[in-house]
Amino acid sequence: MSDNHVLEWGRDSFLRWSDFEAESNPAAFEDAHSTIKYRFTWVISSDNIGEQIVFLIEDIRIFVDFHPLLSWVRPSQSSDRLLKHEQGIFDLAELVKRENLKALRDVFYGKRFPTRGKNEQQQKQFAKEDSGKMIALEVEKLEGIYRKKCQEYVEQTDFGQNQERQSEYDLMFEKLRQ
Repeated sequence: MSDNHVLEWGRDSFLRWSDFEAESNPAAFEDAHSTIKYRFTWVISSDNIGEQIVFLIEDIRIFVDFHPLLSWVRPSQSSDRLLKHEQGIFDLAELVKRENLKALRDVFYGKRFPTRGKNEQQQKQFAKEDSGKMIALEVEKLEGIYRKKCQEYVEQTDFGQNQERQSEYDLMFEKLRQ
């Protein structure tokens, strides 16, 4: 477990009910809730074009994080079937990331972006700040795609109760671990 108390998706990351640390929500329809978020890192470099300094965005990496302190389960409903369904929500976020990462990177890679600032120090600071905001906007789009796919997953599997559809998704998720 990392210091910031999140579980990063990996080939060997499997959720356990003990990872769902928040109090269950008695007003919610669902029996469990997983909070999944995307986190990103990137590298910027700069280049001089005439008298203008521009920055380039490189090496964008997206991570899928499960947040235990924001995720919950009703203890009376904590079954293996429901846990497998919640694992699917985590896995789906990774699948969406993989399917969309190249398009997200293509927005930035190989392009030069203008900087602002009165001196080189300010320009470097603004380049880091501006590039982070630009990437965050693209990650928000990725999160929108994920939310839509997640809603489809929940509806099609009926929260894991539709075994046939859940099994189809499970096979798709297993490919992520190969």
